Parts: sequence; C-alpha cells; structure tokens
Amino acid sequence: MGTHVKWVLPEYIEDILPAEAMRIERLRRGILDLFFGKKYELVMPPLLEYMDSLLTGTGHDLELRTFKVVDQLSGRMMGLRADITPQVARIDAHLLNRKGVTRLCYCGSVLHTRPAGPAATREPIQIGAELYGEAGVEGDLEILQLLCEALETAGVRNARIDIGHVSVFRAIVRAAEVDAELEGQLFEALQKKDLPTLKDLTRKMNPKTREALLLLPELYGGAEVLEVAEKRLPKLAELTRALGTLRKLAKACRLPAGFDLAELRGYHYHSGVVFDAYCDQVPGAVARGGRYDEVGKAFGRARPATGFSIDLRSLAGAVK
Repeated sequence: MGTHVKWVLPEYIEDILPAEAMRIERLRRGILDLFFGKKYELVMPPLLEYMDSLLTGTGHDLELRTFKVVDQLSGRMMGLRADITPQVARIDAHLLNRKGVTRLCYCGSVLHTRPAGPAATREPIQIGAELYGEAGVEGDLEILQLLCEALETAGVRNARIDIGHVSVFRAIVRAAEVDAELEGQLFEALQKKDLPTLKDLTRKMNPKTREALLLLPELYGGAEVLEVAEKRLPKLAELTRALGTLRKLAKACRLPAGFDLAELRGYHYHSGVVFDAYCDQVPGAVARGGRYDEVGKAFGRARPATGFSIDLRSLAGAVK
C-alpha cells in the first residue's frame, strides 16, 4: 500500500464537484418547493436502521442491495438504507399515526451494494413524495401528476411515463388458482420477457389462462394496449378495475404515457399501479413509483400508500 492510493474512492462511489453539486442542489430546492406547495411535509429518516425494520414489507430484492453492519451498542445487525420509501411508510404507520390522509416527502442519499447499471453510482440521491390514506384512483392520479410536474420543474427533455398494474397478472394467476411456486416462476419469466419459458410453464394450464399469460408480454405500447387487453383478457372483476384505473391515468397524464402490462417490478412490494419515468440522457428509469398498500400492514397499520422517488443525480445529469 503506497501513499499514492490513499485518496482513491471505492468503485462506483464518487465526489460531486461544484458544477454538478450546484445543479443537484437547484433541482432539490425546486422539487421540494413544488412538494411543499402541494402540502407535502418533509421527513428525514436515519441513514441506518436495524435490518428487520429496514426491510419490513419490501420483499427479497432490497436485502441484496443493502449494506449490513453490526451495531456496537446492541450487537444487532443494522443496514444502511438502500431505499427511503419503506422508512417513510414506517414513520407514517408508527410515529405520526394520523387518521386521515398524510402527505410526506423526503430527499437523501441511499447506498447500494452494487450499482444498478454500468454507469450508475452506488450512492444515489433519492427525492420523493408519498401519499398515505387515499385508497382510490384519486391517490394514483395525484401522485402521477406530481411526478409529471416535478419532471417539468426540472426541465428534462422528452420525459415519458410507462404505466403498468400488478393486478392484471395477479388477477389471472389467482383466478387460475396457481400455486405460489409456479406464480414465482411465471413472474420471473414475464420480468425477463422470456417467451420460451413462459410457454413451457403454461403448457398444462387451461387454454384461456395460458392465452392470457402469453398475451401479457405483447401488451406494450400506447392506449391501444388497453383496448386489446379489454377484448382479449379474461373478464375478471379485479382485472377490469385495473384497466379502468389505467385508462383514467392515461387521460390525466400530462406527459406522453405508454403501457406495459407485463411490468411487474417490485411485485412483492407493489399492490396496484406501477410507473417508471424516462427521459433523454438517462439510461434506465429516472423515477419509479406506484401503489404499495401492503407495506404499512407489515408495520402493523394497514394504510393505502402510493408514491414515487426520483434519482436526483441522474436527473441532474439529464438537465446539464
């Protein structure tokens, strides 16, 4: 170990220098001011929590992204947060404990054990808004419009939103009484848009269910996707409701919207609408969001919940 490497940072971790720091700070202020104007209240959860609390209700994928350390005071395992949303859900469920609708927002660094993509950092800055206690489509509409306004405030080029709904897939597999293991395999195949595996897994299913599952990866595009889904997917109450919600969101979305009915990101975490925002200059999504009603339940207080978070460093790179 020579002296010359003392200042070298770990891979995918970097300093933010003045010009970029200023861009990030301007965006942070602009977006937080937008949130404050819509009556969202700022919270600042800690960087570090006990693992069991940090991962409550989030499913397995977050655990692999979380750095773990042992607490010198209690001997218990702690994690450095990889996502702020579950922390905000905990604050709503336990600390605020309000009866009606609660609007919260946040901005802070998160840490990932591995970069999300080849050009990504392991220390993204997350800014987001969460709406609790609003179960109807009004909540989804409010959050989607707020995301559109945040992207407009930032001045990104060619922003667009992809919208999905986990209840489309969920309704089909529940109606077919598919067991949990097969549901997991189908989910994996759909995530990867892996048609050969999907065909293989559905071979023994009833033809209507099979046809519906094989159609999902094709249901990708503009509003016409919803018409095809309406015509060709099974007439299940939960599925029809989901398509109705998507139709309302498409109408209200201020940015160009597309649909992907095989988008099941965060399937074990999300419970309804899911959306991703894209823009020029950013590989992958610049913001992600959706409904996650089950998370509060894991904290002992079932609350409707919907929200989004924006990757502020990617956003700053896009508005250079």
